[in-house]
This record gives sequence, structure tokens and C-alpha cells, in this order.
Amino acid sequence: MNVFNQLSIWLSFQLSIIFLIGIPVTLSFWSIKKRNKAVIKLLSIYWKVSLLFFISLLLLIGKYNYALVITNISTLLITVSVWFWNDINDELREYDFSYFLTTTTKVWRWTITFISLNFFIQSFQNFNCFSFINSDECAIWLKPTSNLYNTIKILFNFFFGANFTQPISKFLGLFSLLIYFLGLIQWSVIRLPKDGRNSRFSENGKI
Repeated sequence: MNVFNQLSIWLSFQLSIIFLIGIPVTLSFWSIKKRNKAVIKLLSIYWKVSLLFFISLLLLIGKYNYALVITNISTLLITVSVWFWNDINDELREYDFSYFLTTTTKVWRWTITFISLNFFIQSFQNFNCFSFINSDECAIWLKPTSNLYNTIKILFNFFFGANFTQPISKFLGLFSLLIYFLGLIQWSVIRLPKDGRNSRFSENGKI
């Protein structure tokens, strides 16, 4: 059962590379080419919100005890961000199945929802990892980030001529988390009461 759980978690992180990075990048360029403002706006919001997921990866590399909590919050916020906007949802509903950009966007949103739910379910199978990621049973959550850690180490050494360590990753993750949290508070206090669930993607022709 532990082997199956480990394989499932590893596969989830591999799928996240495809559906949290690869497909959104493709959709971003595709929507710009097609000049579809609704999808462009949706993806611009997505990239801002999804920064928390990448922050959580830094925290997992740094073995921050509550990194798994941040990972689950990030996937939850990502899911909310791609479904939240009434004007974008109304716009996407106007296109039929033959318009491949919006059809792909709709399929991608459902896949993101599934990935978020899958992370949540798997996390609760290792409930203790929510507060103590450094225990032996939680090692399965740290292994998928080892390749990312090695890649960042190489890039960090190439650009800065210094070693990238786990404490540095933890510090950068916590600092980024603070900035992200302040930005989220600002949006919740200023923009959300004003705009509600309106993304304003078509206002004055602006994206």
C-alpha cells in the first residue's frame, strides 16, 4: 500500500507539471494568437494565483513543516480562480464545442479541479504530514521535489556562483509566502468588494 501511495503521489506531481505549467503556457500563447480576451484574462489570473503552488514547492524542498498545508491551499485557490468569474464563465458558454481554444480551456479547468481534489485526498492519507513533513512517513512527499531541487541548485550556481541549500529554499519560500499573503489581503479588501465575481476582461478593451 505504501508503494502504491508513493507512486500515486509521484504521478500527481508529474501531472501537475503538465496541467499546472505546460498546458497553461500553451493556452496563454494560443489565446493571445486568437485574441480571446476572456481566456487571456483567465490565464493571467491563473498565473498570479498559481504562484502559491510554486512557493509551496520551495517550502517542500526546504522541508518546512507546514509545506503540505500550503500545497493544498494553493491547489484549492487555483481551482477557485479558474471557476470564480461570472463574466468569463458566461463568455466561455457562448462558444460551441468546435471552437477548440475554449473547449480545451474547459477541459483544462475540470482537470485542474481533479488534480486539486486528488492532492487533498492523498494528503489526508498522510494526515500527520500537515504539521510535521520531516517524519519518515512523509518522505514520499519530499521525493518528487528532489529533481526540482537539483535543477535549481545548478541554475543558482550558474547565475549567482553560490550553493542553493534547503535553508535558502525555506527562507525564499517563507519570504515569498509573506509577499503573496499581503497581496491576497489587498485584493480581498480592495478589489473583491468592488468587482465581486466580475473579472472585467472586456472593460474598455483592456485585458
